[in-house]
Amino acid sequence: MKFLFRLFPIVLLLSSAANLFGRVNSGSSSPADADPWTAAQTVTPAELAKELHAERDPAVTVIYVGVRTLYSGAHIPGATFRGPGSTDQGIADLKKFALTLPKNSNVVIYCGCCPLDRCPNLRPAFSALRDMGFARFRVLILPTSFAADWIEKGYPIEKGS
Repeated sequence: MKFLFRLFPIVLLLSSAANLFGRVNSGSSSPADADPWTAAQTVTPAELAKELHAERDPAVTVIYVGVRTLYSGAHIPGATFRGPGSTDQGIADLKKFALTLPKNSNVVIYCGCCPLDRCPNLRPAFSALRDMGFARFRVLILPTSFAADWIEKGYPIEKGS
């Protein structure tokens, strides 16, 4: 519980910065108007937690496309950090990593820096993977934030980078 209280100010600060960054770069306060994914290309926290626990073959590859500070504070066990999807460097890192994966890989991307409808990272990351020809990848739907929709629900986390 103490961890959540320490994480909250960081999430709030980064959420505000992400919202501002998204407005400045997109000219819009609602990137969700153009979600590039379909409902079939999404996964809920409960579904992903169950999938991670089941240890399926092939295993799911979880990719975090937000900021390093939040990833270091807490992330989904086994998730790999690939940089913010809102930056050229983050997209370049994601593409470089994606080249090492088969195109039919079971991939889930997520951010959770802020409310999903304002997230500046998921849409560019999703579009990059789609444009590379990945057919079997999904977005983890975190409507409010990673803290509210994953950590506070009791799903497993890892800390550190």
